[in-house]
Amino acid sequence: MALIQTLDFFTPVVDDPYLFGQIAAANSLSDVYAMGGKPIVAMNIVCFPSCTDMGILAEILKGGYDKVQESGALLVGGHSIDDKEPKYGLSVSGIVHPQKVLSNSTAKEGDVLIITKPIGLGIINTAIKAGIADKNIEDEAIKIMAHLNKYAAKAFDEIKVNSVTDITGFGLLGHALEMAKASNVSIEIDSKNIPIMDSALEFANMGIIPAGMYRNRDYISRDVYYEGVKSSVMDILYDPQTSGGLLISVDADKGEELVKSIMKNKGLEAKIIGKVINKGEKYINVK
Repeated sequence: MALIQTLDFFTPVVDDPYLFGQIAAANSLSDVYAMGGKPIVAMNIVCFPSCTDMGILAEILKGGYDKVQESGALLVGGHSIDDKEPKYGLSVSGIVHPQKVLSNSTAKEGDVLIITKPIGLGIINTAIKAGIADKNIEDEAIKIMAHLNKYAAKAFDEIKVNSVTDITGFGLLGHALEMAKASNVSIEIDSKNIPIMDSALEFANMGIIPAGMYRNRDYISRDVYYEGVKSSVMDILYDPQTSGGLLISVDADKGEELVKSIMKNKGLEAKIIGKVINKGEKYINVK
């Protein structure tokens, strides 16, 4: 038995405190699933202004509790401090068989890459904060962010995968770059196969872009080659995600089987978006 320990927390991404609690908890649990593990114990991390209605904090904690319950772990307390801005998340302990630990450093040449949630959350959340996204768009974003990667990771019990990472603040290309560098390979991504959230392209074309996208692009772009891809699509590939899906590298002959298994296990999405190739001049090639 091996222990997985992870911690994450952040400021509210939605106005509803209960939904914020769910999203923050789902995000915090994600690393355990990305390593092939099962969460067993979680502890709350809370920053909250003492002058604010404590009923709001109660709803945040209830959202987190319900999501931890869904994961099958136990919530066993935590710690809170008085702070100007609310922040919430979890410290999570998980377990995994030592020979079944998954990492982002073991992708193999010839593998296909599978993504398990649509991207564009950073852009959509920016549009929501600006008041230009309607309720249907907001509801879709909340559904994606609150969805546990537990369901996609269930497929790992049936099909051996080679490498996994979860897609969060560095965006799809940032986390793909980490996988490529750590595995000493290059990654080829087909932009036409990537699931993109409804309206994300429209907002990107309008210039509704989070600051994190520019930071990601500045840091990552030197390792990225792209040709014939619209700038708005590239913006979405650099877009920072909140509680995003998994990026999975698996033997090519198991790719379609893994897609079916993820969806059978009530995963949100499962699409083959690229492949792992021999290390080239650039770590990431987008077409």
